[in-house]
Amino acid sequence: MALSGMRGLSVFISDIRNCQNKEQERLRVDKELGNVRTRFKNEKGLSPYEKKKYVWKMLYIHMLGYDVDFGHMEAVSLISAPKYPEKQVGYIVTSCLLNENHDFLRLAINAVRNDIIGRNETFQCLALTMVGNIGGREFAESLAPDVQKLLISSSCRPLVRKKAALCLLRLYRKNPDVVNVDGWADRMAQLLDERDIGVLTSSMSLLVALVSNNHEAYWSSLPKCVKILERLARNQDVPQEYTYYGIPSPWLQVKTMRALQYFPTIEDPNTRRSLFEVLQRILMGTDVVKNVNKNNASHAVLFEALALVMHLDAEKEMMSQCVALLGKFIAVREPNIRYLGLENMTRMLMVTDVQEIIKRHQAQIITSLKDPDISKSKGVDDVGIENPCGPTTSSLSNIGRIRRRALDLLYGMCDVSNAKDIVEELLQYLSTAEFAMREELSLKAAILAEKFAPDLSWYVDVILQLIDKAGDFVSDDIWFRVVQFVTNNEDLQSYAAVKAREYLDKPAIHETMVKVSAYLLGEFGHLLSRRPGCSPKELFSIIHEKLPTVSTSTISILLSTYAKILMHTQPPDPELQNQIWAIFSKYESCIDVEIQQRAAEYFALSRKGAALMDILAEMPKFPERQSSLIKKAEDTEVDTAEQSALKVRAQQQVSNALVVTDQRPANGTPFSGQLTLVKVPSVSNNVDASSADEGLFQTNGVLSKVDREAPSADLLGDLLGPLAIEGPPSDPVQPEQNVVSGLEGENAVEAAAIVPVGEPQNSVEPIGNIAERFHALSLKDSGVLYEDPYIQIGIKAEWRLHHGRLVLFLGNKNTTPLASVQAIILPPSHLKIELSLVPETIPPRAQVQCPLEVVNLCPSRDVAVLDFSYKFGNKVVNVKLRLPAVLNKFLQPITVTAEEFFPQWRSLSGPPLKLQEVVRGVRPLSLLEMANLFNSFRLMVCPGLDPNPNNIVASTTFYSESTQAMLCLVRIETDPADRTQLRMTLASGDPTLTFELKEFIKEQLVSIPAAPRAPPAQVPPAPPVAQPTSAATASLSDPGAMLAGLL
Repeated sequence: MALSGMRGLSVFISDIRNCQNKEQERLRVDKELGNVRTRFKNEKGLSPYEKKKYVWKMLYIHMLGYDVDFGHMEAVSLISAPKYPEKQVGYIVTSCLLNENHDFLRLAINAVRNDIIGRNETFQCLALTMVGNIGGREFAESLAPDVQKLLISSSCRPLVRKKAALCLLRLYRKNPDVVNVDGWADRMAQLLDERDIGVLTSSMSLLVALVSNNHEAYWSSLPKCVKILERLARNQDVPQEYTYYGIPSPWLQVKTMRALQYFPTIEDPNTRRSLFEVLQRILMGTDVVKNVNKNNASHAVLFEALALVMHLDAEKEMMSQCVALLGKFIAVREPNIRYLGLENMTRMLMVTDVQEIIKRHQAQIITSLKDPDISKSKGVDDVGIENPCGPTTSSLSNIGRIRRRALDLLYGMCDVSNAKDIVEELLQYLSTAEFAMREELSLKAAILAEKFAPDLSWYVDVILQLIDKAGDFVSDDIWFRVVQFVTNNEDLQSYAAVKAREYLDKPAIHETMVKVSAYLLGEFGHLLSRRPGCSPKELFSIIHEKLPTVSTSTISILLSTYAKILMHTQPPDPELQNQIWAIFSKYESCIDVEIQQRAAEYFALSRKGAALMDILAEMPKFPERQSSLIKKAEDTEVDTAEQSALKVRAQQQVSNALVVTDQRPANGTPFSGQLTLVKVPSVSNNVDASSADEGLFQTNGVLSKVDREAPSADLLGDLLGPLAIEGPPSDPVQPEQNVVSGLEGENAVEAAAIVPVGEPQNSVEPIGNIAERFHALSLKDSGVLYEDPYIQIGIKAEWRLHHGRLVLFLGNKNTTPLASVQAIILPPSHLKIELSLVPETIPPRAQVQCPLEVVNLCPSRDVAVLDFSYKFGNKVVNVKLRLPAVLNKFLQPITVTAEEFFPQWRSLSGPPLKLQEVVRGVRPLSLLEMANLFNSFRLMVCPGLDPNPNNIVASTTFYSESTQAMLCLVRIETDPADRTQLRMTLASGDPTLTFELKEFIKEQLVSIPAAPRAPPAQVPPAPPVAQPTSAATASLSDPGAMLAGLL
């Protein structure tokens, strides 16, 4: 910013810098804004120099963080100035002050277009820079064709064409549906023949964006990209200014190789050979040097070349060369380079036949796992290309990044041949690992032990060691899984019980070890009865020693263990029996309901004598199914490495719906609180017809795959858990019965959301009143929308300005899947609604989450309707439910003072902006209840503004795309003698909003659903009640008197 000759601007900046505190700065800014506003009122008397100076001041004040809500027109008008100084100021300030949706930008489009198509190259650069920075939709629609002509023009200088390419890239990224790039394949191929490196780099950025969306149209550009790489690799015709530390234009090399990764393969043998020669040259010519800047540039090129080699599925010899090069990197002392070597070696695991080569470096990787490092975060260079080597200074916040990457690499390269060594190293490192890593380390060690165990006894040893060394970081899923293995393998049961007995001898063990040991000894301790120290009485004694130190959840397991020991003690031991009965009797009065119920039931069951053997029999085997640990790792694992274009395209697209499966074993023993997240993936349209037998269904026009496996088995559950609703019996197939439910009310508004007359009578009755549920959700953001004996539909919503995000929770209450699930949104014209994929089948005891995006376009009371249907047995259930995306959800309460209220009320005089109506038939409410009701509508009650204590004044702000933020003012006049009627006056700056909001409030006041009243403690304090004053004595400054005069 040039301040030469602008003495007033320099003085203002000096005054701001000399302010002692924030208050002085604010006063000085307010003074200057008042001065600028005054001068702008007499715009005709301003010279171009003065206008430029004041606009600079506005920009400086904006940079300080203050709102500048005037002078935008003056800034935009400077764009049309004929001289460069004024035009430069206009472009810079407009880019900073106005966003892409500002109305004033429409006034500048013609001036900007004139500069773009003009002959002045300086003006062209200013215009292209501003258009690229703002990138609005209207700019794209009006100016994109001119920018395209400028890019391919042979008469323009390289500087202008470079800016045109970057400007077009910005417009295309921001508005790909507006910028027309049809037929640009040949033009892009011509641009790649450009000799100027600057234009070529900008054009390559544009090509990357184009091929990422549609590579099929740009095959002609592929050989040109290879020729560019050849030119750069041989350093042919590369100007000195584009050579960075001896490397020819590393930015262009990175962009070119990234563009090549979007093409599936290279068919032409000559082109493929030339490309591999270039990649070989890059791999051979890269080494670690002392100059950090040169390292950054050369490694950026190298790692992009590695990604391209993996994408092209090169020969094994080149892959071996890549791994060997990365092996050198992970052996150096520089943390950045070591981290990058580990990161890229992890990516190499995606390539087949490379794992054996990577195993040669296992010792060095384990060394990196234990190495105390301070790694460095990845940086971004000054032209926006990711710099894999990052900044040169250390970042304490990223301590351990190298160790995490080494852990990921060891986890990925593990197989049967090296699993024992890797797991033992992980267990050894576990006791010294930083706390932030221990949970992930424990989970991965458990998964590797399960997947690659040479024998099951080794697996039991590993899990028990894991619990012993890192009990706080071992999730319940891990010890659940080991119990499953032991229960399902009889040869393992006595070995696991012996190991559990040994760990109980330790003076201090973790509570998780107490849980798993107690369970194993309770189930299989009788197998050790002939061993010394393993009699029922001794097992009870050593387990009971741990009771005072454990939590209530573990006490429940110990009570089950005592009951099992008592059952296995044959013949009964009276002394042991009396000890255990005393414990049951003690906990029968426990405050914890779970423990109390177990103790009472076990105490009663243990007195049944021989019948106890049948009731507390040994747990049956669990059905074989996918490990919940492996499934959890697949769902939660995130690859922190930058995803290459190959991986992005290869990734299977996943639905937003998550199936939360309640884990229940086949033996019917429920276990409270354990849930598994299962992603429901969508698959491509090219599905073989036979895949229908594997669980493929077509839901709402999109194919989705549903996991047909039974839910994961639970362990250690309540013996008497809640009974699930059993599925329908397998009767002979009968004609399908169309069952209709969801009648929500009797008035006209509700009738719009119910099924037409003439459909069969409803045989599945909803639970609860649907209309009352809808009214309740209109006032709060979460609750149950619909429920019947088979399904429950819940809703949770978040609202921000004119946007809303709702999540529908579809819960299957049965032990039988719900099939043919369909959800269709019928939106009104004023709402834009997008619903994510809904799976066609909801598994038993499962819940599906379906996100829903809502955008409010304009004010209206119409509601969206959810047309939902499903099939249970031979019954087809269909409901049409109103969604609570109602008018008041887009309101934001705002408090206004008398100084703000009265000018607004005066300015909104008379219909249609101000409407008044006497409403009769209102449900009688006290002022306190009415104020509370208005607060639930998101209307802020403003106390002290009305002189009449029986009246209420409220304010709010309504948001929509058409009105933006619109202030609404409400006055309610009540009659103490008759609470069934009131007079309502409502005003806003939009006539439609005024009418719709008035009718909405009227409907709510007349048809308030009967519901239990909230306790007085939860009701907001009532507005202060002012004593009535006569008109003669009312002060003119009294807000109430002023409002009475206005009304």
